[in-house]
Parts: sequence; structure tokens; C-alpha cells
Amino acid sequence: MKNLKPKFWEKKNSLISLLLLPISIFLQLLIIIKKKLTHENSFKIPVICVGNIYLGGTGKTPLSILIAKELRKHNKKPAIIKKYYPEHIDEHNLINNSLDCLILDKKRSRAINLAEKKQYDVAILDDGFQDYSIKKNLNILCFNSNQLIGNGMTLPSGPLRESINAIKKTQIVIINGERNILFEEKILSISNKIKIFYSKYFLENIQEFKNKNLFAFAGIGNPNNFFKLLVDNNFKIHSKISFPDHYKFSKSEIQKMVDEALKKDLELVTTEKDYFRIKDYGFKNIKFLKIKLEILENDKFLNQILNYS
Repeated sequence: MKNLKPKFWEKKNSLISLLLLPISIFLQLLIIIKKKLTHENSFKIPVICVGNIYLGGTGKTPLSILIAKELRKHNKKPAIIKKYYPEHIDEHNLINNSLDCLILDKKRSRAINLAEKKQYDVAILDDGFQDYSIKKNLNILCFNSNQLIGNGMTLPSGPLRESINAIKKTQIVIINGERNILFEEKILSISNKIKIFYSKYFLENIQEFKNKNLFAFAGIGNPNNFFKLLVDNNFKIHSKISFPDHYKFSKSEIQKMVDEALKKDLELVTTEKDYFRIKDYGFKNIKFLKIKLEILENDKFLNQILNYS
């Protein structure tokens, strides 16, 4: 087990969270000041932001890909916009493997301007809810039912980038996983105009892993969500290892897991995002779970998207 998100982020009334609270308050004050000092830029094309307030692991990239594919079916020409971080190449590869519309830049506003020049007619921000320099036509916030908002506190006391009240700025909430009535009520108590939808991951290559003992590893925002998906699909996990999000695997680390899997006659499996980060090492006996994201009430969701695009 590598260093991951602290466990106290999921516990209410944690002593560590309370001790860190002054820092959290100070950081939120800095955010308020930043908002007031930041000039908001408007664009010629509509901007759809797929963001989160929970730090990582909420499924923004799969949702951005899904929205882009759906818009193409309606004769739109969407671009997926991401701020360039060299360590996020796994997400870049994941998008490029599905679509050819990714535009990267160290400034999202420049990437949107480039999308306009290339005649794209919709910009989908994969992350960027906290980028106050961009005027969004539609904000979509992503949550996972396994974590929701953790202990409800902001960094570093908790896992939230902003207070739950930031949800006022959004029009759509997507919850991946099981329905949670209490969380729905919490959202609607903040803004009753928000539309709430649920999503689920379905496995496209499930037959590859049937009746096999698995050695699973993941370096994503919330690795336990990957392991839970395996368990929910009745897979047999013999061993598992978690790594931090966007983890840069060394070849020796992969070799060690390959050797252990071979020794114990296990199928080595990871996420698609992790696979793209390690495939250049050339290991032949590592497989990834191919997932498909589906929105429940997809037609209603798509109508909401089309209204803003």
C-alpha cells in the first residue's frame, strides 16, 4: 500500500481534521480573494464544465468522453479541453484512445481560443470548476457514491476543494453508483434547481476475467472504487495494491507484480487509465478492465446538455 488520501478525510469529528481547521479556513479565504481578483473571460462557443469539489476520483474524464460522443451524434463538433499537466498523460491517452478532439494547454482559456480557431462549436472542460477565469455555460459536478463528500470539510481538514455550498454554481450533479436520498436532499436544500442524475460503470470485457483469480492494482483517485467494481461483478481478488493518483510506475515495480502474479498463478489486472501509463514497458501479461459509463435517464440528461450547447 502506497501513500494515498488520509483516512481521517472520511471520518467526521476527527481530531486531526479539527487541528487542521485553521489552515482550511485560511485557504478558503484565499480562494474567496482569488475569485474577486480574477477576471472572467467569455467565449464565442458554449463551455460545458465537468468538474468536482471532491479531490479526484469522481469520473470526470469518462463523463467528458461520453458527453463528447453524444454531442457528435447530434452533429456537434465538441473539443475536450484539459489543462496540461505532464503527469496526467494517462488521462490524455485515455481520451485520445476514444476521440480525436483533445486540446491541451497550460491555460484552459488559450485552449478554448484554439478550439474556436479550429472550428469546434462546443468546449468540454475536463476539470476546471475551480478555474474562475472561464465563464461556463453549464457546470456539471461529479460525485462517487462511495465517498460523496467524505467528512464534508475542505482541504487539508477534508477532501473538498471547496465547501459543499459551491454547488450553487452548478446546474447538474452526476452521482456514480448507488442512489442516496439523504445526499440528494442535501444538494436540493442548497439549490432546488439542480438536476440530479446517476451513472454506472459496465464492464465490456468481463469474459476475460471470469473464473480467474486476480491480482489487481490501481493508481487512480480512489483505487478502492476499482476494487469494489471487481467485487460487485463477482470477480475473485486474491491480491491488490493501491497507488496514488497519476502514479509514475517504475519498470521494476511492474516487474515485481508480474513475477508475483506468475508465481501465484494470478491474472494481473489494472484500470484502463493505469494501463496507458505502463503499456510502453512492453509487458504482455497485464490486462485492463474496459469499462463503459452509462447515464441512467440518459435522454433527459442529454436534453439538458443540448439546451446549453
